Amino acid sequence: MTSNILEMRGITKTFPGVKALQDVSIEVKRGHVHAICGENGAGKSTLMKVLSGVYPAGTYEGQIVFEGEEMEFKSINDSEAAGIVIIHQELALSPYLSIAENIFLGNEQQSGGWIDWNKTNLEAGKLLARVGLRDNPITKIMDIGVGKQQLVEIAKALSKEVKLLILDEPTAALNDDDSAHLLDLIKHLQEQGITSIIISHKLNEIKAIADDVTIIRDGKAIETLDMVADEITEDRIIKGMVGRDLEHRYPDHTPHIGDELLRVEDWSVYHPLDRERQVVKDANIMVRAGEIVGIAGLMGAGRTELAMSIFGHSYGHNITGRVYKRGEEIKTNTVAAAIDNGIAYATEDRKRYGLNLIEDIKRNISGASLQKLTKGGWVDGNEEYVVAEGYRKSMNIKAPSVAAITGKLSGGNQQKVVLSKWMYANPDVLILDEPTRGIDVGAKYEIYGIINKLADEGKGIIVISSELPELLGICDRIYALSEGRITADVPREQATAEYLMQHMTQERERDHT
Repeated sequence: MTSNILEMRGITKTFPGVKALQDVSIEVKRGHVHAICGENGAGKSTLMKVLSGVYPAGTYEGQIVFEGEEMEFKSINDSEAAGIVIIHQELALSPYLSIAENIFLGNEQQSGGWIDWNKTNLEAGKLLARVGLRDNPITKIMDIGVGKQQLVEIAKALSKEVKLLILDEPTAALNDDDSAHLLDLIKHLQEQGITSIIISHKLNEIKAIADDVTIIRDGKAIETLDMVADEITEDRIIKGMVGRDLEHRYPDHTPHIGDELLRVEDWSVYHPLDRERQVVKDANIMVRAGEIVGIAGLMGAGRTELAMSIFGHSYGHNITGRVYKRGEEIKTNTVAAAIDNGIAYATEDRKRYGLNLIEDIKRNISGASLQKLTKGGWVDGNEEYVVAEGYRKSMNIKAPSVAAITGKLSGGNQQKVVLSKWMYANPDVLILDEPTRGIDVGAKYEIYGIINKLADEGKGIIVISSELPELLGICDRIYALSEGRITADVPREQATAEYLMQHMTQERERDHT
């Protein structure tokens, strides 16, 4: 039997006006963890959709050879029957069904034509044990976190006797602990003989877990690297992805910081449902014109809750405190009031809250500022097109036109649309919540350049990020947040990852003393 479990030969996939894949060939060794890397829009997910039958045989050119046999998958059911299971970045679980029901959805445990619920829950329990999840199988999906949902997806794959498991950005929405557990599980499955293909932008994870990595750029397979034998570094992978060396992950920037622009004093917020729980506690933050200020905190520290509550009280209950702009108190108790006062917020969940994915680029860019385009009660469509086209070019949004549907863009290009929307609104203060989550290093570099440009225009920028190197690389000053409290205010030259982590865990440590 060949050492390759999978060979994809000369795969070419074309969409109207776009050649997404061009003569791509890859080989995946049996029992290996094979990573696929590339910038957003490079064709990684398209290749996996071809493999799994989402794009059926006949809609692409080339061959798929699995376990030595040429395959023509007409649907995802065909690929699953052969032992290939894909877990997409957007999890396909029903929140209202139980864990067990989700695991066996479409593969029900039957007896005499009826679902055997005892067998369903028993078998689900066995699968959950294999992935290290201790929750009761009858627990509803809506009652568990995203990290556990990923494990349920893998348990579902194991129920189908998976031979090749494909994971598309499996840790993109997970915290560090959940990510580490998931990577350990992939290694554990490897020991059981299961081959995995993992698509990820987190190069440190790829370096830690992958045996081989194939780099795809502009729809072409550039190279496959042996991570072990060749002692491949993250910088070497980046060079393959972007076609050049990135000597610095963060662009050089000399700040020009002016007077105080925004100040928030004694800001407190309570949870919207659990109204006794305080999630932000007497926070005080400030940003000056031309300054990039970071907010560092662990998951659950209250970072997003702080930002959303400032932006129009769009999160929380019993919000108290004061907001000052250029020394004068302002009201931000509605989103419209916040925008009118020059405050913008780019959400961490761009797909759900930042964009209308079924609308085109043009309408998404104009959405927060339609009053600028309105004449006599009507939106000037020609001017809207001109504005959007200007941002498409200046922001390097990779799309054939501003009439392209936003949901079909890559993550990095979607993020550029979000930033374009708020740049057109021309705020004085822009709060960016996880602005580079789920996008590749090349697109990140472009986003950092945009942030620097906005700061150079005199805007105040607040950046929330789970990645400490990112905050240390782009911010002029960083606040540490722990359990809703600001625990440190650190200038760039004094900030280190260790110092920030110490203050990000300050309250937790105090609780145990």
